[in-house]
Amino acid sequence: MEHKLSQSASYAAAGVDITAGYKAVELMKKHVARTKNEGCLDDVGGFGGCFGLNLAGIEEPVLVSGTDGCGTKVKMAILMNKHDTIGIDAVAMCVNDIICVGAKPLFFLDYIACGKNIPEKIAAIVSGVAEGCVQSGAALIGGETAEHPKMMPVEEYDLAGFAVGIVDKKKILDNTRMKAGDVVIALASSGIHSNGFSLCRKVFDIDNNNPELYKPCAELGGKTIGETLLTPTKIYVKSVLKLLETVDVKGISHITGGGFYENIPRSIPDGLCAKIDKASVKVLPIFDLIAKVGNIPERDMFNTYNMGVGMSIVVPAEQKDEALKILTECGEDAYIIGEIIAGEEKIELC
Repeated sequence: MEHKLSQSASYAAAGVDITAGYKAVELMKKHVARTKNEGCLDDVGGFGGCFGLNLAGIEEPVLVSGTDGCGTKVKMAILMNKHDTIGIDAVAMCVNDIICVGAKPLFFLDYIACGKNIPEKIAAIVSGVAEGCVQSGAALIGGETAEHPKMMPVEEYDLAGFAVGIVDKKKILDNTRMKAGDVVIALASSGIHSNGFSLCRKVFDIDNNNPELYKPCAELGGKTIGETLLTPTKIYVKSVLKLLETVDVKGISHITGGGFYENIPRSIPDGLCAKIDKASVKVLPIFDLIAKVGNIPERDMFNTYNMGVGMSIVVPAEQKDEALKILTECGEDAYIIGEIIAGEEKIELC
């Protein structure tokens, strides 16, 4: 095989082991294979990922792209020495964004920069990426692993991704049809997801490897703070696609960095306001713990974290029961947290 001829003692002496890269690719192939769908044309390892578009039933195809990383949640994965779920977060941060436009994810590519390429660790990271792709229906058609000696410690890495989806132009979600009286539905999050970890690190003294991270915590039902923080981001793609088949969805927000105050307004048109009932929000215990330990004001919590709501969806009041039924049947914890009213602020928490 080609890689048997490719070895460089000089490059290895400089800190880059190219043979480790080949081994990592071999180890990750079984994970990549799980994500294949009808559009896949190539095996992993080529210079470019190829994907064939099936445009049946789509009158005017529009490609929708999204790119993101996992932020400093990667630091948590490194500290816990658990690398097989952080890839789910990378996929989720991208596909949960493009579904807000109404687009079905087609494919995903990842990028891993590391201080040292340890093939087994890289393969574990990619196994999580593959799992995220399976959950969202996207194919993992390529990626890149770059070894950066002396730019970062040997045990550290960073992970980012890029997703592309497709939607018929006439089905792109259009919030101009939103009106007062529409209702706001929450889809429960699985936890912190992938935002606000810089504050988490400060509150829980994570950078100093606080021993409390590894102890069972009563407030978290006996789980440790570390494992709770590392819970993967929930992927909502398949549930939302099912909802879009029959319900007149008027707006979707992925609740990421900036929490309620920054993300919900992104799907609200001028002249309207999402009035959110804070008492109806099913706040997860981890957020209560963060607020308690860090003495964080409530507004800052809602302006930093998802607080237990990973996605908000606006639907007509007359379709709320149908929407809740569909989402519940898809396995979501879906419930009403507010309504759309006239107003200029776009969001009001009361």
